[in-house]
Amino acid sequence: MRANRVVEGSVQGFLRVLGRTLESEELARRDGLLQSLDPRVKLLGFMGLIVAAAASRRMEVIGAVFGLAIVLAICSRVPLRTLMIRVWAGGFAFTGMIAVPAFFLTPGRPIWWLPVLGWAVTAQGFRGAVYLISRVETTATLSMLLVLCTPWTHVLKALRVLRVPIVLVVILGMTYRYILLMIGTAEEMFESRRSRMVGKLEAKEGRRLAIATVGVLLGKTMQLSGDVYLAMQSRGFRGEVYVLDDFEMRLRDWSWLAAFFALSAAAMWMGAR
Repeated sequence: MRANRVVEGSVQGFLRVLGRTLESEELARRDGLLQSLDPRVKLLGFMGLIVAAAASRRMEVIGAVFGLAIVLAICSRVPLRTLMIRVWAGGFAFTGMIAVPAFFLTPGRPIWWLPVLGWAVTAQGFRGAVYLISRVETTATLSMLLVLCTPWTHVLKALRVLRVPIVLVVILGMTYRYILLMIGTAEEMFESRRSRMVGKLEAKEGRRLAIATVGVLLGKTMQLSGDVYLAMQSRGFRGEVYVLDDFEMRLRDWSWLAAFFALSAAAMWMGAR
């Protein structure tokens, strides 16, 4: 039964990933503030805010940028629960594990002693950990808003318009497609295996099955990726990203671009003081 539970959990995990992808596409089509802006404006504006938050040495500035991200999410009809699950919880857990040693290893004034072990938590270490977590949460929130409120093809085209190297854009585009392809193929394989599985597998047999599944999945995705690339080449693909929608800057877009630049410059100036 343990093998059945592993297969069941794997299938459910694949389905959750695909569901989140569909949810992101649905959010990008909503009638919200960020969805109505030109992708180039969002890309440049968020890049400026991310740099300002990452370089700031004042918690007030980082908090203000994070608050602005929350306001933009609400105005763009992005559920805060989505940000909490996808960004805040994971970012806090991952960054927290990295920042915890700074509590004890950073020299400074002790503010608390860990019971039993007697390790001292220093004020400087606590301050550094809080800054690290705050920067990660703020920059990750801005990045996620850009992806949630912009179709992926528009993000790639905006990168090319801004003269990002074509190699990087192609790698991003193909990686996104083949991750979804691999997830879909794996889900089909596990579903097929679950429908044919009767009884309980021994531990040795379960390990052999898992290794064989990984090998078959890798082989199938490699072959399919080669076939898809050859098909794209035969249809004239040379690396450029083309979409049916043409980007057109309106007065509203220019206004928001100026606002983003002004906010980014102000945050950088205040954060450096």
